[in-house]
Amino acid sequence: MSVAPWRRLPDDLAAAMRPRLPATVRSIAAAVPAPAAGVRSAKFERDVHTAVEVALDRFLDLAGTDEPALPPPIHEVFVALGAAEARESRGPEVLLAALRTAARQLLRTASESLAEVRPVTVDELIDLADATSAYVDELAAAATDGLARQLREQAGEGDRRRRQMADLLLRGGAPAGLVQDAAAGIGWPELDAVVPVLLPLDQARDARFRFGADGVVGERGRDAVLLLRAGPRAERPALAESLRGRDAVVGPRMPWAEVPEAVRLAERTAALVGAGDEPVFADDHFATLALRGEPGALEVLSARRLAPLAALRDNQREALLVTLESWLRHWGSRTAVADEIFVHPQTVSYRVNRLRDLLGEDLSDPAARFELLLVLAHRSVRH
Repeated sequence: MSVAPWRRLPDDLAAAMRPRLPATVRSIAAAVPAPAAGVRSAKFERDVHTAVEVALDRFLDLAGTDEPALPPPIHEVFVALGAAEARESRGPEVLLAALRTAARQLLRTASESLAEVRPVTVDELIDLADATSAYVDELAAAATDGLARQLREQAGEGDRRRRQMADLLLRGGAPAGLVQDAAAGIGWPELDAVVPVLLPLDQARDARFRFGADGVVGERGRDAVLLLRAGPRAERPALAESLRGRDAVVGPRMPWAEVPEAVRLAERTAALVGAGDEPVFADDHFATLALRGEPGALEVLSARRLAPLAALRDNQREALLVTLESWLRHWGSRTAVADEIFVHPQTVSYRVNRLRDLLGEDLSDPAARFELLLVLAHRSVRH
């Protein structure tokens, strides 16, 4: 077995160095960076001072022995120090830099302490360097172990919170406060709309990795549901690129409280057209679903197609919708519309121009015109 490097330390090191220990502790503790924004709280100062004092005292006790560097109580002090770094959202770099600084100061203090009482040989300086380096390596190993443990614990807690968030959204019906608190717990300070994506079950893990903080994933019996918060990564162009080749079906963007309905519409779309190399978007199939008697698709389609008129007064909106339905059915014949709804042809022209201002290119798009007619026909039946 190899001899512990501190076994070769001079027997008189502890006696020579202990008088200088308080000043050394203060010097090393002061060199440790503050945890955040340069703020060194009283607790931080106490914790660092204690850790440095314990470490230096143990180093002197080791001189001339073959004992392990860190008995359990001292080992746990540095495990706790590393864990605290992780809780401050800092990596090991700052802590390891502080320990390297401590190693240099420890070596300087030890050699100067001996030199004050007697001459120091080159071999003794080499032994001091070996011992301080090996000892600080042990401290660093304990601290990084604590940091790694804390990160694993935080990751596990983060996974649990994300699963809880997915479950709350998929089940639906949860109180708004509970859902908002859960969203804040996974780093979503605001929760508005959500886009669901159906994926094969074996892609759940990949989806968690690829979409990170922007989505949560719920696993079900035969598939997985990725729930993306509204944002750039949930927009159609981004999804078309990121979901290519993944047998994905993208549901409609809807308010978070309506996630179960959005998922159901994605499921109905999957049953209607299946999935393939290119992602399937439920938005492209609402008219077909509506014609097949899917009320949810018709409601979403109505909300979207008629959204530009939502801010109008009730009587204005009603007049424009009546005109629009007639205009679509009569293929834009101003005279036929005027005769049907009992207004002057110029009134029809005025209203159609107003509709063009509100609906834009939709009035020239055959698919949009068909969806508008479908929505308005449904509206007429209800009324």
